[in-house]
This record gives sequence, C-alpha cells and structure tokens, in this order.
Amino acid sequence: MTAILRSDVESLIETQIASGIIEGVVKDSAVLKMFTRLPNMTSDKTKLRVLDQLPLAYWVDGDTGFKQTTNQAWDKKFINACELAVIVPIAESALEDADYDIWASVQPRVIEAFHRKIDDAIFTGVDRPTGFRDSLIDSIPATSKVDQTGTLYEAINDAMVAVESSGFNPSGVVGGVELKGKFRMMLDTTGQPIKGTDIDSLPKSFVDNGAWDKTKSQLIVGDMKQAVYAIRKDVTVKKLTEAVIQDPSTNDIVYNLAQQDMIALRFVMRLGWELPNPINILEPDPAVRFPFASVNPQTGTTPIEP
Repeated sequence: MTAILRSDVESLIETQIASGIIEGVVKDSAVLKMFTRLPNMTSDKTKLRVLDQLPLAYWVDGDTGFKQTTNQAWDKKFINACELAVIVPIAESALEDADYDIWASVQPRVIEAFHRKIDDAIFTGVDRPTGFRDSLIDSIPATSKVDQTGTLYEAINDAMVAVESSGFNPSGVVGGVELKGKFRMMLDTTGQPIKGTDIDSLPKSFVDNGAWDKTKSQLIVGDMKQAVYAIRKDVTVKKLTEAVIQDPSTNDIVYNLAQQDMIALRFVMRLGWELPNPINILEPDPAVRFPFASVNPQTGTTPIEP
C-alpha cells in the first residue's frame, strides 16, 4: 500500500512567519526622568541666575545702637546646548520589498541610542561634548565620595549625610541595574527586608540602558532637583532623498542617495545641563558644598546587611 507522505507534499507546505519582530523594551534616560527640566531654550545658551551670597543680621546694642547693613548677591551659570545626531540610510528597494514597517522599528531604537548618549555624558562623562560641564560623578567633591567600609546601607547613609551637611535634602538614588539586587538583599537584624526607613522610601532610578559605569560609582544619592537640563530642540526627523553622505574622518563619499536609489532619515536633538549649586545657610563654601554624593565601587567581600 502507498500513501501520500509529508515528503511528497513538502513543497506545498508554507512555513508560517510571525508578523512582527521580537525585540527588547526600549530603554529611557534616567537623566531626563530624574533631573529638573527647565523651559525649552530659545538660543544655544541659557543663563541661570544662581544665589551666591546670603544677607547677614546683627544684634543692636542699647537703645541708640547703630544698625548694620548687609547685602545679597547672585552669580551666573550657563547651559550650553549641544547636538546629538545620526543618519540612517537604507535602499529604496529594501523598503519596498519588506513586509514590515522598517522605519517604525528604527525610530524608537534611535531615541534609545540618544538616551544612552545623554546618560553616558552626564553621569560618567563618556563621549562628553566640549560644550558640557564635567560629568556628575567627576563633579562630586572627594569629601562626598564615600567608601563602603561596612554595609551598603551604612554607606548610603554616609552619602546622605554628606549631602545634608551641604545644606541639601536627598531626594533620590540613581545607579546601575545591579543595584536592584543589592536593595533586595538589605536585611535588618532579624533577617527581614529593611522597610519604612528614609533610605527605603527614597525614589530610585536604575540605569538600564548600558550607560552606568559601576567601576566609577555604585550609586549617586542627592537632591535631584538641583541638577537641571533644558532642551533647545527635541528630537526631529528629516527624510533625505538626494543628499550625499560622507565619512566624517576622511570626507570620502559613502552614499549618494539619489544615484544609488536610497533614502535616509536624519535624527537631531539639542540639549544642555548644569549644576547651579546655590549657596545656602548651612554651607557657604562652594568648594565643599555639593547637592550630590557617591558611594565608591566596593573592593573585597560584601558585608552582611545591615
């Protein structure tokens, strides 16, 4: 007896293709979520007026004693807008033949790349543009960079004390994704998770876009509203059809879009940031005063919490 076998009809069986592309979640910028956003910039530079000197008060001796005078002063700092940009070229035939919206997949990933660049430059100084100030970690004074000699819980407390001694109130913690596990393992003396404390209640942001460098800092704690940023131009997308794209290092022509039947999308964003660090009554010395502190990378074994 014979029968029609699978091998006989193999050419008639179509392999199903799932509609869609499997990809991870697009990662956001911790800087843009946690820091204070100022009104959009109207030019490439924004001046910040920063309190720099506080008024004083004096006791008056006797009924006819002289009242003394005082003053108050302001300084200025500037936010410089720097540009992020990238061009994504593709052949027109590839767009025509694809059964998937390629541009719809590309655009969110470009935004993700922008967010990583922003966090890299501001947190650790990686690829920092010349118009940006020093990174947040590099700006923290040595006296506010805390070693973990005991538990991480104690080190975070020491970092909070450094911020509070500068006259600021810690309002958040930011660190790499590995910090999540460390917070989950913070236990009290009975072996239970630490709950209800100031450290537990602090808002936490875990940088999961690859921008955090754990060799420079375990985490940063500080008054997050004291770090400010402003956007000169939000992300814009322009379609290019007849442009020539050159290698920036050699100026050689890489693509001639019109001649090669190609299309490109150009993404551009401009923004800047600053740390005003205004004077306050607890710490007038700007060399010591700073609204952020860091817990240094740990060496050796990890103590048991707390």
